[in-house]
Amino acid sequence: MKLVIATHNQGKAQEIKKFLALWDVEALSLDDLNITDDVEETGTTFQENALIKAKFFCKLTKLPTLADDAGLEIDALNGEPGVKSRRWNGTRMTDQELIDYTFEKLKNVPVEKRSCRLVSVIALCVPGQEPKFGRGTIEGSITVKQELPIQEGYPFRSIFYVPKYKKMLGALSPAEHAESNHRLDALKQLKPWIIEQGSYGQ
Repeated sequence: MKLVIATHNQGKAQEIKKFLALWDVEALSLDDLNITDDVEETGTTFQENALIKAKFFCKLTKLPTLADDAGLEIDALNGEPGVKSRRWNGTRMTDQELIDYTFEKLKNVPVEKRSCRLVSVIALCVPGQEPKFGRGTIEGSITVKQELPIQEGYPFRSIFYVPKYKKMLGALSPAEHAESNHRLDALKQLKPWIIEQGSYGQ
């Protein structure tokens, strides 16, 4: 049985598909299924938003569904932007606007106090079962200027420094990225149930 990845973000869908392929699990994005529906993310936590999406598309497709909600938490800003990472200023920002807004918010914060983390919470909803959750984080800090060109859909990778590797997040090798990846860490916590659903009926 195939899993549904509840996102219209092709970058995110491809990343999750790649991770699931390591476990021989096939998944389909909403676009693969020609689903144009969307759901409003009204939760105040990553878990609430992930659950809203997973439940909605699980009911719609009647298939096991994974939904991710992720964002950036900056310690000096009391955890902002958090669940509002893409709509931090109240409107949906482009990648570049989001980077510029982050620097504006941190303009008076010295480099040693720019600690932050990327958080991913993934919900797995299976028809007739209770939802399950996985949570992953990657620790780092925000630079004082944009260090790399933008990877479309992943603006923070251009300004997120990973002390563990002494590199920008966007400059990590595939092996490093797999080793320190908040989304993969969240998926790993769900691995037994994902494999169970992904292999059922094959």
